[in-house]
Amino acid sequence: VVYSTRTEEWLHSLQGHTNQVTGIALNPANHLQVYSCSADGTVKLWDFIDGILIKTFIIGYPLFAIYVSEKHEGIVFLHIAMDTDSKKEGFQLVAVHLPKSAEQEVEAKELSAVSSHISPNPSCTAFGREGQYIAFARNLQLNVYFFRKQKTYSFSLKATDKKGAKNAFTCIACHPTDDCIATGHEDGKIRLWRNFIHKKEYTYSTQHWHHNAVNTLCFTPEGTNLLSGGIESVLVQWQYGTGNRKEFLPRLGGSILHVSASSDGQLFCTSHSDNKITVIESSFKVCGVIQGLVKGDAVLTDLMIDPRSKALVLNGKPGHLQFYSLLRDKHLYNLDIVQQEYIYEAGLDQFEVVKAAFDIKGYWLATVEERGQKSSDLEFFLKLWSYDERTQSFVLNTTITAAHTDRIISMCFSSSEETTMLVTIAEDGQFKAWCQGVDDQNFWSCDFVGSYHNLKPTNCSFSADSSLLAVSFQEVITIWSPDTWELLTTLCQPPGVIRDLCFGRLSCSKYLISTTTRNLLCCWNLLTCFPVPPRMNIIIIYSKMWLLFHTMFVFKPNEPRPLFTHKNVCSEKIHRAVFVPREEPLNNCDESSQWLNRSQLYFLTQNMVFQMLSSSTRLVIDDSVAVTPFYLLLGKHRQQQQKLNTPSHQAADRPQQPQGSVTITELLHTPAHVLPPASVLCSMFVSSLLISNTGEMESSEQEMNSEKEEEDSEGEMEACDSQQELRAQGSVDEVTPKLSKAQERELKRVRKTDFSWMAGLIDSKP
Repeated sequence: VVYSTRTEEWLHSLQGHTNQVTGIALNPANHLQVYSCSADGTVKLWDFIDGILIKTFIIGYPLFAIYVSEKHEGIVFLHIAMDTDSKKEGFQLVAVHLPKSAEQEVEAKELSAVSSHISPNPSCTAFGREGQYIAFARNLQLNVYFFRKQKTYSFSLKATDKKGAKNAFTCIACHPTDDCIATGHEDGKIRLWRNFIHKKEYTYSTQHWHHNAVNTLCFTPEGTNLLSGGIESVLVQWQYGTGNRKEFLPRLGGSILHVSASSDGQLFCTSHSDNKITVIESSFKVCGVIQGLVKGDAVLTDLMIDPRSKALVLNGKPGHLQFYSLLRDKHLYNLDIVQQEYIYEAGLDQFEVVKAAFDIKGYWLATVEERGQKSSDLEFFLKLWSYDERTQSFVLNTTITAAHTDRIISMCFSSSEETTMLVTIAEDGQFKAWCQGVDDQNFWSCDFVGSYHNLKPTNCSFSADSSLLAVSFQEVITIWSPDTWELLTTLCQPPGVIRDLCFGRLSCSKYLISTTTRNLLCCWNLLTCFPVPPRMNIIIIYSKMWLLFHTMFVFKPNEPRPLFTHKNVCSEKIHRAVFVPREEPLNNCDESSQWLNRSQLYFLTQNMVFQMLSSSTRLVIDDSVAVTPFYLLLGKHRQQQQKLNTPSHQAADRPQQPQGSVTITELLHTPAHVLPPASVLCSMFVSSLLISNTGEMESSEQEMNSEKEEEDSEGEMEACDSQQELRAQGSVDEVTPKLSKAQERELKRVRKTDFSWMAGLIDSKP
C-alpha cells in the first residue's frame, strides 16, 4: 500500500502476490521503483508512483526477507528456508542474479548461498560500508561476511554478563560510511562494534537506555545519528561519536517494531504493534500518523456500531476504545476510558476496557474497566459517558466504583427512545437497573436490584419496545416488566447454560432467541411462551454449525428453513461478528443475498484478522453443474429439466450445457474498444441464451404427427357424414357452414391450454 507522507492519504495498492508479502526494498538503481518478496516464491519490481507492476522474477522457494545493495547491481539477497531435521527453523541467505529479459515473468535460476543458519528476524541482517560487507546475527553470535575476501568473521557473547543481563542479539544496523556495526540486545543495551576487520582486535562500546529488548536500529543517511526503538514506544536518537548524548520522542503508540529514514534524512518513519505508522521530521516532531484498525492482543468488548457515526467500535490501544469508519476505511479517533498512562512493562497488572454498550440513539455509552485476574484482587469501575455536540466526542458523566460486588458479566441499554435505562448483570448473582437522576446534571443511580433463586445470571436483553426485559439465570430465562419490576414468567431452556439472548426486531419482535454452551439454539414465542417453530431439532442442527461459524446459516426467527448458507466461511475460528449498515441499500441483490441489501457482515478471527462477507458470494451451487455467467438466470429451467429426466436415461441423453456460455464469457471479458457494434452482437447474445433439448423436439414432432393423423381421420369421417347429409337433404346449398382444418386445429389447441392461473387474478380483484 502506498501512502502520501504529506497528506497521510492512501494513494494506491500494489496487488499481484498470491501470498503474504514478507519484505520490500527500494531499487538502488532507480529511486522510483521498489522490490517486494513474498511467500509465494516470487520477487516483483514495481513502479510505486504509478502503481504499475514492471516485472516478476520466479524464485521457486518461499521468501521471508529481501535486501539490496548499490554495489551489487542486478542482485538481490533473500532469506529462504533450509531443509533441516531439527525442530528449530533454519534460514539461509542467498544471492539471486536477476536476469534481464523483455518478458514480464522471468525465472531466476542463478542462486548462490552466502551464509546458512540466518536468524528468522529480518532486523538481524544489514549491509555495511555501501555494500562492502554484510553483517548478520543470531542468538549470541555476530557474523560479518566480506565480499572481496569472501570470508566470514564471527564474534560471540556470553549468555549473561556479570550483572545477569541477557546478551542475545535482537537487531542490527551498519554505519553508512564508517566501519561500525550497532547491535541491539534483549536486555535493552546497544553495542557499537569497531575494528572488526581484524578478527582478534575488535572492540565494542555499550550504551543503555531501554529497559527491555531493543526491537529496531537505524542510522541516518549521513551517519550522524542512530535511531532506536522498543516496547516503551519511545524513539531514541543517539548522537554518533558523542558518548551517551540522546533525544527522546515519547508516547508514540504501541511498541516500535521498525524505524527507517528517508534518503535525504529529512523524515523518519516508525511502525508500531498497534497497526500504526508515524511520520517524524528530523527536528523530532510528529508530522503525520497513518492509523489502521488497531490490532491488539484480544478484543474484550463486542464488535459494536456507533448509532451516530455508524463507526465500528472496539478495543483500541490499551485503555481506549477506537472508532473506525469501515465505509471510508479510516481511523476516526480513540476515546480514553481508563484515563491513566499505560506502562509498557511485561507482567504489570493494569486497567483494561472489558465491556462497552451504546444506547439506541448513541447519546450514551457505558463502559466497564477492570484489573486483577483473581477475584480477591479484582478492581473495576462502571462509567457512563454522554455525547458532547460541541467536541463531537463522549464526555464522562458518572463513575460508579461499587456497581456490583463481583465481576460484571454483561450489560445492555433499553431500546426505547423515550426513556434510557441500563441493566448490568454480575457474578454476584444480581442484575441491577440504572436510570438517570432528576437533577440538572443527569447523574446515574441504581433503580432496581433483582435476582432469581440465588442462580448466577449469564446475559440480558431488552425487547424492541423496552416493555420486556429478559435475564437468563443458568438454564432458566426470566421475563421482567421494567415498569413495575414484576416477574412475568420463566422459560425453561434446553440442556446447557444460556450464553446469549436476543429479541427479534420489526415483524419478529415477539420472538426471543437464546443459545447455550452445548451449541443449541432455541426460539421462543413470547405470546404463547412455547418454543417455535415446532421442528426444533432442525434449528438445533443449524445452530450447531452456525455457532462454530465454519458453516454459517442465516434464517428468520419464525422460519426453520435458512435463508442463506455458507460453507467454509473462514479457515480460522470466528471470534466475533457484527452487521454494519450500508450508506445506501442495494437494489440489484439476488434472492439469496436479500438479507445483505441493507447491511454487511464483518467478522473477526481468533488471530485478529478482520474480514467481510461479500454479498456476491454463492455457495448453493452443485459442483457437477457448469457455472456460467448466466447460470443463475437459467438455473431454474435446468432444475425442471432434471426433474423430468428419469433415472433410466443414459448420461448421453441428458440435456447438454448451453453452448452460448463460451460466447457470453468472451463477450464479458473482451475489452469494449475491440468489440463489434451492439447490433451485430444482439442476435449472437440472444441465441446463446437458448438451450437446445432434443427430447422436447422429438416429442413435439411426434405430437405434430399424431395431430396430422387425427386430422386425416377426422377429415374422412367428416366427408362421409357430409355425403350422408347431402343425400338426406337432396341439395348442397342447404348444408350448414363448416370450419376449416386450420381453424379446427387452432380451436383444439385453445381448448388444451390451461387458464387456471387466471382464476387467482380474478378472485384477487376487489
